[in-house]
Amino acid sequence: MSNHAVILDEKSFNPGDLNLDNLIALLDSWDRYDKTSSEQRLERLENATIAIANKVVFDKALLEKLPKLKLILLTATGMDNIDQATCDANGITYNNVTDYCTGAVSQHAFSLILALSIQLLPYSEFTKSGDWSRSGQFSSLKYPIQELAGKTLGLIGYGNLAKGVEKLALAFGMNILIAERVGSNTAKKGRLLLNDLLPQVDVLSIHCPLTPETKDLISTAEFKRMKQTALIINTSRGAVIDNQALADALRAKEIAGAGIDVLDQEPPPADHPLLAKDIPNLIVTPHIAWAAVEARQRVIDKVTDNLNTWLKSTSTKV
Repeated sequence: MSNHAVILDEKSFNPGDLNLDNLIALLDSWDRYDKTSSEQRLERLENATIAIANKVVFDKALLEKLPKLKLILLTATGMDNIDQATCDANGITYNNVTDYCTGAVSQHAFSLILALSIQLLPYSEFTKSGDWSRSGQFSSLKYPIQELAGKTLGLIGYGNLAKGVEKLALAFGMNILIAERVGSNTAKKGRLLLNDLLPQVDVLSIHCPLTPETKDLISTAEFKRMKQTALIINTSRGAVIDNQALADALRAKEIAGAGIDVLDQEPPPADHPLLAKDIPNLIVTPHIAWAAVEARQRVIDKVTDNLNTWLKSTSTKV
């Protein structure tokens, strides 16, 4: 049986600056779509043996209507958009892409840490608004600035992305604490239970996947355990943090600031709790920590390798 492949949401990873030639050359039959709505999934996939997607959801109801589908290739690390149990039951192979954006995510996470620590955005606005010109001073001390040297960075998750952030933090002279895996009642050597870690950190950076156990992992009770001077950074999945609780904690000054690249709804509705204009010292970016052009090209190269490996394993004629 010849293979037909469908790219469902190409514009989510390729605005036109990537080279997909090696991928496309592997098969003769392709359909490529910039984006695919929930309602369009079945029609576009019903004749596909191979699906390539970033965030399109492959739930049980959809998968059971796709008897021809044999392979799902994700252009992402997280697999929370795939019903893996149904794939396993129906003989559908699925592959994600790992370790492609450590540099990009690390620099983004640390950019958020630095921007919050030096009050970059408030001081930029202070200057552009004319407040500096009117101040009569050569410098402004309106917003407190903190050095990172000697401060403590706490990491939730300790894979390649977290280790990339750790490397940068060590270069800035920070101390490192690592949280024990969620659900564990005892901490292994070199780790701390989350409740023990939270009061000690000056910066908390999240790098764990979204699972039923990690959903709303950081919520009202956790914010209350943190220092009022602490910062929180999230470049993993938005729902690991209770988004409304974070907005409330920032307004109440229970923590000092937050740098958030991911939200619990993406794209967010206009009335999302973290898009309100009255929240102090909050930076929200549109899920771009992974999106350096070099990282996105690595995604395509690894998807190409995954497809090539699968084709060879099934002895399919290319």
